[in-house]
Amino acid sequence: MTQWHDFLAAQGAVIDNFVTHFGDSKNELNSAATGHILADLSHLGLLQVEGDDAVTFLQGQVTNDIKLLDGSNSFYAGYCNPKGRLLALFLAFAHQNHIHLQLDGALLEPILKRLRMYVLRSKVVIKDMSQELVRLGVSGANSGALLTQIFGTAPQQPHQISTLDKVTLLRLPGPTPRYQVFTHQDHAKEVWLSLKQHFSPAGKTAWDYLEIQAGIPEIVASTQEQFVPQMINLDALGGINFKKGCYTGQEIVARTHYLGKVKRRTQLAHIESSANLNADAPKAGDVIHAPDSQDAIGQIVRSAIAPDGGYDVLGEIRLESLQAGQVQWHGLNLQIKPLPYELTGD
Repeated sequence: MTQWHDFLAAQGAVIDNFVTHFGDSKNELNSAATGHILADLSHLGLLQVEGDDAVTFLQGQVTNDIKLLDGSNSFYAGYCNPKGRLLALFLAFAHQNHIHLQLDGALLEPILKRLRMYVLRSKVVIKDMSQELVRLGVSGANSGALLTQIFGTAPQQPHQISTLDKVTLLRLPGPTPRYQVFTHQDHAKEVWLSLKQHFSPAGKTAWDYLEIQAGIPEIVASTQEQFVPQMINLDALGGINFKKGCYTGQEIVARTHYLGKVKRRTQLAHIESSANLNADAPKAGDVIHAPDSQDAIGQIVRSAIAPDGGYDVLGEIRLESLQAGQVQWHGLNLQIKPLPYELTGD
């Protein structure tokens, strides 16, 4: 997305494969926590699946019911291997005659290749749309009203979608109102400048912080095939449909649901640290351990610098270890915080 990144650089963005910040990371984090921000989301990849057999094909691949996507809604969906372990996590939605799947950008090429392997003779075409469609994120207490002021409307409920002339607006779940704005690259500069009048530009770190506050996990290269969907709370996020037909890994996912409680869950936590935030930050896949032991009782799912210092993380942790006492990362305590949604079936 060279032209788009050139435009963002002219707007003050510091770019290292993705937009890291707009010159003041700390102020951007503070704005994410208490104000209104505008973030470029081109670190995410976007696939488009179309064709007469697109819905049937995806039904056999993902954990959610693709038939329920009607152009006015979205949902999360997992993509598993035959052992029920997640290869990717999608934000899925329908638009006109195709389905979009948004995922971690670094996984786009291998996941695209894998999906195409299973198309066989089905009438399905899968494309990478990451370059053509610009994705922006906005957040803040009054973001819905501000979007309505700009575009004339905004979705009111989480996962609701509004399709307009030049943009598509998708409301994301979470305690702070957040939205994704999709637009063609031809309109992206105009849309950015309109949004910038009401939202402060911020980098990926600020957006990651908001995703963590919303309890939204991610699957990256270092955590592929590590989690059954329930371990990252995908059931609590509405990302698993237990009434749909078979899909790859379905037997394991269903067994976890029907034959006993989930023994590992993802928690929201804060880690106090005076360490160098860039050199020694928690990373996805890092071990979570009990005090006085380096044996793994879980692992970091995603991490971001917290506005007041230290890190906020999502960590997948064995529940019996959590109930037994303190858990740690690199010898530092994880201060467990309440998730913005309820975990059921535990």
